[in-house]
Amino acid sequence: MTTRMLTRRTLLAAWTFAALAPLMARASGARASERTVAAIDWGHLETCLALGIVPAAATELRQFRAIAVEPVPPPEVADLGLRGSPNIELLRMIAPGTILISDFYEYQRPLLERISPVVNLPVYQSGTPPYALAEQSTAAIGKLLGREAEAQAYMAAARAEIAAIGQRLGQLARHPVFVISLGDSRHFRAFGADSMFGDVIARLGLRNAWTDATSYSAAAPVGLEALARIPETSIAVIGPTPPEVQRTLAGNALWNALPAVEQNRAKELAPINHFGALPSALRFARELDRVFGSQADAG
Repeated sequence: MTTRMLTRRTLLAAWTFAALAPLMARASGARASERTVAAIDWGHLETCLALGIVPAAATELRQFRAIAVEPVPPPEVADLGLRGSPNIELLRMIAPGTILISDFYEYQRPLLERISPVVNLPVYQSGTPPYALAEQSTAAIGKLLGREAEAQAYMAAARAEIAAIGQRLGQLARHPVFVISLGDSRHFRAFGADSMFGDVIARLGLRNAWTDATSYSAAAPVGLEALARIPETSIAVIGPTPPEVQRTLAGNALWNALPAVEQNRAKELAPINHFGALPSALRFARELDRVFGSQADAG
């Protein structure tokens, strides 16, 4: 092995240690009180941030900032990589007091428990509207991490704001609402009653136009022609829409023939975490208010 190789490897190791040292120090200093946390599930990450808790580590932060958007993780949160296969070596170095998972990541428990205690707080279960489970997980995170008052206040504020938005969107109740995401130029994903979007639709006093069965929140892929089976519907398109679909949508004959599109009842919403918790529920309600509010006022 050459001196140059040793030097490069030594420098790389030193750089890595220097980059992680603040995180490790923060985690080590707080671990005695079991207050540091790593969030594998995005719903738990956004909940922690909404309660003023900055996790020591979380997963896929670049994607989270693009898709979930808010709350914004501060730069000191370490990125563990993929939700499906987090960086175990980095997680072991950080050594959080608690690792938060949901049912989606229960298969990781044996490996994660070698590092820190694991807490599974389910939000999404097939056939079950998730808002109440999201409230339960919010309360549990608040209790676990010493933010019980903040959790209760956040839940109360979210319920009140959703109720107020429902009052403003009352006129929209004339039309059932399809909540979808576009996968390509001919297919969509439909969010049903066991999605956060479907649950919030109901809490707003609106009707979800998708009444068929879904599996863990959505049905996909569904042909665009299915959106024409209820001509009086409105359509809420959850972003982000793939760039190639966005470019061709204006010239898509099938899309443009839909009554909701012809009558300006199809609206694109900003990106929202499809499997989020209360912050995503609130963001969805606000987005509906933003894009449909003036239409509802106009009747």
